Amino acid sequence: MVSTAPYGAWQSPIEAGHAAHSGGRPDAVGVVGDEVWWVEPRPAEGGRHTLVRRRADGSESSLPAAPWNVRSRVIEYGGGPWAAVPRDEGGPLAVFTHFADQRLYAAEPDAPGGGEPRPLTPLSPVGGGLRWADPVLLPVRGEVWCVLEEFTGEGPTDVRRVIAAVPLDGSAAGDRSAVRELTDDTHRFVTGPRLSPDGRRAAWIAWDHPRMPWDGSELKTARVTEDGRFTEVRTVLGGPRESVAQVEWAPDGSLIAATDRSGWWNLHRVDADTGRSVNLCAREEEFAGPLWRTHQRWFAPLASGLVAVLHGRGAAVLGILDPATGEIADAAGPWTEWAPTLAVSGTRVVGVAASDRTSYEVVELDTRTGRARAIGARHTDAVDPAYYPRPRIRTFTGPDGREIHAHVFPPHSPDHTAPDGELPPFVVWAHGGPTSRAPLVLDLEIAYFTSRGIGVAEVNYGGSTGYGRAYRERLREAWGTVDVEDCAAVAEALAAEGTADRARLAIRGGSAGGWTAAASLVSTGLYACATIAYPVLDLLSWAQGGTHDLESRYLETLVGPLSEERYRERSPLYGVDRISAAFVLLQGLEDPVCPAAESERFAAAMAGRGVPHAYIAFEGEGHGFRRAETMVRALQAELSLYAQTFGVEVPGTPVLELRW
Repeated sequence: MVSTAPYGAWQSPIEAGHAAHSGGRPDAVGVVGDEVWWVEPRPAEGGRHTLVRRRADGSESSLPAAPWNVRSRVIEYGGGPWAAVPRDEGGPLAVFTHFADQRLYAAEPDAPGGGEPRPLTPLSPVGGGLRWADPVLLPVRGEVWCVLEEFTGEGPTDVRRVIAAVPLDGSAAGDRSAVRELTDDTHRFVTGPRLSPDGRRAAWIAWDHPRMPWDGSELKTARVTEDGRFTEVRTVLGGPRESVAQVEWAPDGSLIAATDRSGWWNLHRVDADTGRSVNLCAREEEFAGPLWRTHQRWFAPLASGLVAVLHGRGAAVLGILDPATGEIADAAGPWTEWAPTLAVSGTRVVGVAASDRTSYEVVELDTRTGRARAIGARHTDAVDPAYYPRPRIRTFTGPDGREIHAHVFPPHSPDHTAPDGELPPFVVWAHGGPTSRAPLVLDLEIAYFTSRGIGVAEVNYGGSTGYGRAYRERLREAWGTVDVEDCAAVAEALAAEGTADRARLAIRGGSAGGWTAAASLVSTGLYACATIAYPVLDLLSWAQGGTHDLESRYLETLVGPLSEERYRERSPLYGVDRISAAFVLLQGLEDPVCPAAESERFAAAMAGRGVPHAYIAFEGEGHGFRRAETMVRALQAELSLYAQTFGVEVPGTPVLELRW
């Protein structure tokens, strides 16, 4: 029976625990012989990441066992945390980065007793120590080649990065001098090496401050000598205004790279010596994205000469590109959004995909038959899918007539309807990055609200990726303006058309989205309340050593050259006197990107101003919440904020204590 109840007060079977336990997605897929491996988050196990091994018979096991945590901290957001190779005897050999100490370990899971991991790299007492990512296993050489991030001092920017070779015999476990550096530290940032099929060439991507990799990066190549040295290092593609996002060697020895020289990340075949390039599929679509983590992979060459590609405007779907004709055959199946992790073996393509009705799964495509199937982390419905939201893909008009892309999730429940004439509250979600995008996938956090009668609008504001370089550069020197205006334009449009209640609009976001939420409270007066998570709040602090190395110069693009007046004017911390809407501020106490000190200063500045607010800090959490108990408490606090602000009852939800 359908009952009538106010929006926001609907009862729902989707609990905060459902959303928390579905948090995260599989990542870093790879093929090891006839097995498929991937990294999988475990929110219920303290937020650790484990390596899942799927054998040819379909059986699965996790390695190594808790408390091992397979996760790299290179550039803080991480890089490839593992590699493995099959062996004729003794089973596979794997290497991985352990999050707690960031050492590289070797493991032999089929060894008697499960093969306790053994360290390959040393510890360093300097700053953030030694960190490793993007390993390439070379048993014939007795080495693993990878990115080395080495701190040279106590500051977050006292760091150098090189490609290095680590001996597999463990001789470097206590001896830093046993690590062989393959490149110098001319460039501030590097990705792991890609080796040509004959092992005689290497290719990688590099970039330098003040650019982020999507602003400008370089494709580097080198010849590999018989004794394993890099020679004839050169830049063959890219530059200050051209972003190379990925590079791979095709089985025939040719080089393929994703570059945005056309204004879109397209695939080009590149001469490894001269840099001459040919666009393999000239479309106004993206075939890559922002390189937030060094191991992201949007395409993978197949042995047949075809290329598995993720492509599209907005959503990225899997297709098979024929480089000879430029034609793409998209994979069949229900998956409408693919994550940037692909692996291939023979005629198989393995990736991670989702849809608006399913969470992310590990999916395998057989290119011979065209058949795709989920083989790991399979989606299961924790509740009746009748309670899932029914999203609408929308394009709104913003200031100056510019397009704004968004996903709108109206309230939806099979059990409830609202009283005649009542309009629903709506929450605008601002994604992080800000150079990123909100994918249209099943998200039980969204369903948690929509099934209770609270609408959600995910806004891919100007600056978002997926829509070409011009769209993402709308945010250049306009962060805190364009993102705020675009979110407000969507909210205003929903209210004007009668989709949302203008008096009950809210905004939420984490990281850069937290900045947008806080800046919106300072500058718009549009929202009744906000949820602000691990945000940027003080640009001056950020620009003067208050964040990690990767983003330490990001503001020069987002806001402009350092100017105390401009940076103070844009920063929410210095505009607290203009905030009149309620908010909850959520912060991890071990956040190296947006340190807790900023949130604490913001909360202190709001004390006694007569504005209802709450500050909740979480022990053991960094940038982005990974523990199930944290995510549950954060969601419940957010719902309680909306209930109190919108004037509805939500039985069973802990009441958030607001301070004035």
